[in-house]
Amino acid sequence: MLAMAIKEFRQLRRDRRTLAMLVVLPLVLLTVFGYAASFDVPSVRTIVVGPRAEAVAARVPAQLDVVAVRPADGRAEAVRELRDGRAGVALVTGGGDAAGGAPVTALVDGADLFSARAAVQALTQRPGAGQAAGGPRVVPEVLFNPELRTPVIMVPGLVGIILVFVGTMATALGVVRERQSGTLEQLAVMPFRPRDVFLGKVLPYFGVATVDLTVILVAAILLFHVPFRGSVAVFALGALLFLFVTLGLGVLISTVSENQGQAIQLAIMTLLPQVLLSGLIFPLHAMAAGVRWIGYVLPLTYFIQIARGVMVRGTPLEALAVPLLALAGLGLAVFTLSVVRFRRDLAPAGRPGEREPRRSGSRTWPSPTTGAPRSPASRSRWRPAR
Repeated sequence: MLAMAIKEFRQLRRDRRTLAMLVVLPLVLLTVFGYAASFDVPSVRTIVVGPRAEAVAARVPAQLDVVAVRPADGRAEAVRELRDGRAGVALVTGGGDAAGGAPVTALVDGADLFSARAAVQALTQRPGAGQAAGGPRVVPEVLFNPELRTPVIMVPGLVGIILVFVGTMATALGVVRERQSGTLEQLAVMPFRPRDVFLGKVLPYFGVATVDLTVILVAAILLFHVPFRGSVAVFALGALLFLFVTLGLGVLISTVSENQGQAIQLAIMTLLPQVLLSGLIFPLHAMAAGVRWIGYVLPLTYFIQIARGVMVRGTPLEALAVPLLALAGLGLAVFTLSVVRFRRDLAPAGRPGEREPRRSGSRTWPSPTTGAPRSPASRSRWRPAR
């Protein structure tokens, strides 16, 4: 038994990737998610419109961060700002002075659940508890999600989680399985360009993910009564870009994995941060600044912004330009890296029909039939006839 334990320990020590996952990864996760796991919203972006905008802006609760004061605007402009995601609260003032006159209507964006709850709590608390004494009477009105139902804001994000799982995990395992069986070695001697191999691997999984997306959306609308107020074309564009990133990430993982176990490990390592740092569970603006930047390089962060904006708020295309461009940039980066990996490891590097000999160290062996250079693995499979 002791000899077996020593042998297992030595084998584990040689497997540096597994050893890093067992020792280093838990410490990293504890540090990162310890700063990210926070439901507290320190401030909510707020705009104040209407004739008394300047007077009311000086008396709002401290938790409401006033970013714009527009006396010339009215309710319609305030609703547009909330719909486009530029603010979480819009205070619409009427006539009279700051302390009297008509009550102030506080329009709250219900698509951002935690910010909405924090804003309603700040607006309805008594004077003296974070609100200036003698301040205006405020009547909160929650838009887009009046009942502040959790499924309305969680289901669009869960759609992205499912697509990440299907796209990344299924694609990585499928390509690695072919690599283990030697199918990709056969593709390497065929007149295919690296991008042809990449797109050929991605397209079938793209079709499966598209079917999954349609089924999930129908179930979300029928079972959880999630609204769909925006344009189907805008949502389809965002989903197309997001699927391209996730599928490309799965192919990229497969090119750096030697077996399905390693592919699963890497896929989980990319999935877990997207679940916790994309704004799906914890508000992104409530995270520590040292951790928040990680969320801005995750594709799920931008898909959640698109899905919640289109489905819940009805946000138009021009207001979603930033997340759409971010997904396009991430897709281009992942596509480039995947093609480079295919060109170096799996696909021909020269003209179509030519194969650059694969090397292991500095030695190659000729083929027993054609004389072409062969890798050590190919040499070990060849045995002369007796």
